[in-house]
Amino acid sequence: MDRISILGCGWLGLPLAQVLIKNGYSVKGSTTSVEKLSTLEEIGINPFLLELDSENTPDTTSDFLEGSKTLIIAIPPKLRGKNKDYSDSNNNSFVNKITRLLPFIKQSTVENVLFISSTAVYGDANDLITEQSIPIPVTESGKQLLAIEQLLLVESHFKTTVLRFGGLIGKDRHPARFMAGKENLDNPEAPINLIHQEDCIGIILKILETNSWGKTFNAVTPFHPSREVYYTQKALENGLVPPKFNHENLSTGKTVLSDKLEKTLRYSFTVNPL
Repeated sequence: MDRISILGCGWLGLPLAQVLIKNGYSVKGSTTSVEKLSTLEEIGINPFLLELDSENTPDTTSDFLEGSKTLIIAIPPKLRGKNKDYSDSNNNSFVNKITRLLPFIKQSTVENVLFISSTAVYGDANDLITEQSIPIPVTESGKQLLAIEQLLLVESHFKTTVLRFGGLIGKDRHPARFMAGKENLDNPEAPINLIHQEDCIGIILKILETNSWGKTFNAVTPFHPSREVYYTQKALENGLVPPKFNHENLSTGKTVLSDKLEKTLRYSFTVNPL
């Protein structure tokens, strides 16, 4: 039975762990919440309390990694709230957290790393985006994610696959709720680039099944209606006030393509965000 360590059993990591266990994998999972340890254990995850917020990385890090062939890093940068990650020059940045983790990975049994990244690394490009497109991030999140991608991809102790997800949606997470009722929004004709939680998990399973390591994939559902059409439709479907868009300026926005992923993994997206 293959053992996998999942760093971050949150919105994506927790349901992913459940699916992996159902598929015969043994899973170690980390959380930063003492209260959540029992929840992970009840699901069948071997739970670890793990904080990467200080230079004194806990001793449990080695135990969390040991015996696992694959590490999945599923923790996004925290850029809001009290304990947010700062710029990569700061000691408490997301980049430095992963940097502190690297020696532990090198000394462990981990052979493969799957890093969950984002299409935010492409910035505000106004074009069709493939994995060959040059990333030019403009947000702090995008900048730190790209820096970590580069940090992991040059390592020779293990193989890294980078998975760049579009906007994440699911049963309990939909951007239409945050857009509802807002006014004077820009880029009404810009295409959406979203992916459902079920496809996120399905793609990860495919990567594991096919041993697709040392690669970079865009992961966005191949449906790209305009922001205005999509968010208006979703607001009405959910009984919300539709957002209003500003048509005075020219709309710009990237269309992220996932052709490489579909071809390499022979993956067919299962959930249409429409």
